[in-house]
Amino acid sequence: MARYTGPKTRIARKFKEPIFGPDKWMERKPHAPGQHGLTARRRKKESEYKLQLTEKQKAKYTYGILERQFRKMFVTAASKKGVTGAILISLCEARLDNTVFRLGIAPTRRAARQLVGHGHITVNKNVVNIASYTLRPGDEVAVRERSRSLEAITSSLSTHTNRFDWLDFNPATMTGKMIAMPERAQIPENIREQLIVELYSK
Repeated sequence: MARYTGPKTRIARKFKEPIFGPDKWMERKPHAPGQHGLTARRRKKESEYKLQLTEKQKAKYTYGILERQFRKMFVTAASKKGVTGAILISLCEARLDNTVFRLGIAPTRRAARQLVGHGHITVNKNVVNIASYTLRPGDEVAVRERSRSLEAITSSLSTHTNRFDWLDFNPATMTGKMIAMPERAQIPENIREQLIVELYSK
């Protein structure tokens, strides 16, 4: 299963956002990585292409998706009716690993991917170990019965407070449901998806 395994704080500092979750080192060094941060490059005007590429990289790192799969998702989004960029982000949100993270079953997307890969998560009562599995409205996501006592899961749920309009979750049964595909306005990620569309449309 392909995934990014490099340094997380360096990437977060590059985008000036804790895209991998809370990071104490990000707080200590909020400037860009490198000996002098952006000092040496401050006078250079960023090109349109660089802005577009940076936004695409931010989205890929945020959701833990590599280039080939991300491009396929763009092609799928472009083939649907509606705003391509918004549909693309919505498809990213509908991934199983992201949904496990949003429900609070895992503290980060990386942890959610691991839970899915190890067979701790079911979709419609069937074990699914594919992190990129795309959920549809009405799908039920749950923690496998024999995995409900795992400390990693109970600890994450005990500290989770965020709730999202497109998801419903029952902490007692550790079962969630996708009510609808999320609208772009409901998704909190700071991603300028139109720049990604412009990049892929060249």
